[in-house]
Amino acid sequence: MPLFERESQRIVIAGASSLLGAELKSLLEESKFAGWDLRLVDEEVAAGTLTEAGGEPAVIQPVEEGSFDKARFVFFAGSPGFVDRNFKAALEAGAVVIDFTGRVRTKDLAVNPWFAKLDELRETKFTSAAQHFWVPSAPALAAVSLSLGLKQLGLKKMSMTFLRPVSEAGRVGIEELESQTGQLLSLQNVGQQVFDTQVAFAVSDRYGEVSRENLSAQEARVREEVRECTSSYGIQPAIRVLHAPVFYGYTFSANVEIDPAATLDEVKSACAAAGLVLAEKGAIVGNLTATGENSIQVAQPEAEASLPGSWWFWGAADNIRLPAWNAVKLAEKLAA
Repeated sequence: MPLFERESQRIVIAGASSLLGAELKSLLEESKFAGWDLRLVDEEVAAGTLTEAGGEPAVIQPVEEGSFDKARFVFFAGSPGFVDRNFKAALEAGAVVIDFTGRVRTKDLAVNPWFAKLDELRETKFTSAAQHFWVPSAPALAAVSLSLGLKQLGLKKMSMTFLRPVSEAGRVGIEELESQTGQLLSLQNVGQQVFDTQVAFAVSDRYGEVSRENLSAQEARVREEVRECTSSYGIQPAIRVLHAPVFYGYTFSANVEIDPAATLDEVKSACAAAGLVLAEKGAIVGNLTATGENSIQVAQPEAEASLPGSWWFWGAADNIRLPAWNAVKLAEKLAA
């Protein structure tokens, strides 16, 4: 019997020092997995970092032989390269693998996308016997939810522009935005080690040529995630990803073309059925209002007066909390 079908109560967070790994640990400790054996592992450079687990001091360990032994779940929250180096060991341990990086999708395996509303929106049955899953990023989840949710209203076309926060680059991205902001306010030259350009007080469609980050690559990743979730089920939207000088939270603007006969109430009902949380009329929606939320926040849809059937959407999602929350819900579903 595979280990993941046994009553093991061991969970490994691989990439525990990342922002996503830290959020995942916190959510697991607040879930039905509180009290389970939580193991924290990461790259050699992060090994030895002092944190806490279950209210007790804990040290993040490097991956060694036996790190994944008897694990029921392994969450990959680190870099794609880290997944490449350690996926085989997790597989051989028999653990259920839940990946955030997208790298498991490139392996020669049956890997299932999952978030809390996906099966309902696609009218498919959950595969509880599967061993490999990946959780879409926040922008992909927003695009899939909107695309599949509006399918019932005759969705014809859809385009989305996402504003990317620096936390997508990890703690170093946050530190660089913080540093640049202080330097600019002090009339100093800004450091550009991560983004190779000024990111403070600036919106742009690309980073510098030698940046560790690449917005075109991020666009491609989101498109691919959406394609895999919507293929044969809904419309593939056009997607752009731009830089925004904020620490946390994706925001997005979307334009869709649906049946001109669709009413505002029908549009709102379709959004709610897709799991999108509609704000009250006149309420502000932004990256700050989405912080710490487990769902995608959307302002009241607005019809485009010059084009019947065209609607505008403005929304926001916590880029760290949302995927972590979905991953924990997936583990709870599998452990039920």
